Amino acid sequence: MGQSLSGRNLLCLLDFSSAEIEHLLNLATDFKRLKRSGVPHRYLEGKNIVLLFEKTSTRTRCAFEVGAMDLGMGVTYLEPGSSQMGKKESIEDTARVLGRMYDGIEYRGFEHENVVELARCAGVPVWNGLTNDFHPTQALADIMTMREEFGNDLSGRKLTYVGMEAGNTGHSLMIICAKLGIDFCVCGPAVDGAFEPMCNPDVFAACCEIAKKTGAHISLTTDIDEGMRDADAVYTDVWVGMGQSDELWGNRVKIMTPYRVTADMMSKANPKAIFMHCLPSFHDTNTTIGAEIAQKYGVAEMEVTDEVFESSQSRVFQEAENRMHTIKAVMYATLK
Repeated sequence: MGQSLSGRNLLCLLDFSSAEIEHLLNLATDFKRLKRSGVPHRYLEGKNIVLLFEKTSTRTRCAFEVGAMDLGMGVTYLEPGSSQMGKKESIEDTARVLGRMYDGIEYRGFEHENVVELARCAGVPVWNGLTNDFHPTQALADIMTMREEFGNDLSGRKLTYVGMEAGNTGHSLMIICAKLGIDFCVCGPAVDGAFEPMCNPDVFAACCEIAKKTGAHISLTTDIDEGMRDADAVYTDVWVGMGQSDELWGNRVKIMTPYRVTADMMSKANPKAIFMHCLPSFHDTNTTIGAEIAQKYGVAEMEVTDEVFESSQSRVFQEAENRMHTIKAVMYATLK
């Protein structure tokens, strides 16, 4: 495939060309085939990686751990509180220590500057498992899922992100769509006359410039009909994310309820449109938070109805599995 990513960091998909992103997606497809066929692929035997988690996660941790072990690597997981990074030891010093012990470092946390600093100082590949600004491994898994549905050439397809704001997941989806010629729309509410579903202006501007070359169309709208028109994938996320104040729930429930993804909303998209979500999802009251919000605000379903989440259009668990395959591709490509 003619691409070499050996020694590279994965911090933000803006750092990767369209061809390099396609290369990672093709690798992920190959790894999924090997995994499903039961074919061993311990291509990185003898290497070791460390996972630094300031924010906990089911999918990110499991995807990195299983992916690394499938590739023959050893894995160390450092949960919040298990490392002195940023407390008794600077990020710079932590990076220089871990870079001498491990072949690769994953970071999942808050400030994007932290993963940038790790990459600057570690001397080994560093991978962004999520920061406040970007979530590149999630976006790779999402586009892999769309490729499985619509074919490898997604140029001209449309992904609509329904949400309050384009945060880390929305930013990374916008970038990868721009890079691959996929139309990307953020659809969300206006509050007190202000247009809320905005994103980082620098990211938006960069994506618009990239889109001019790839033919993608990047748009922001408050109108659900406009957002859903011609959508091939409808994507949403929780209304209040990890690390955000619980005090946001009351306001978010009020302004986001009209933007809950329902069967009626899905009917406005293309007939073969799929539903996507990065998980976890509050589509029922079978979680502590879901039950608390239902009791406090009378809302049993939040960003998506259970009907849509469990429908034949839903690809949420396929996405979750694809986290493992795309992360495996990233680790292999940068460590081989």
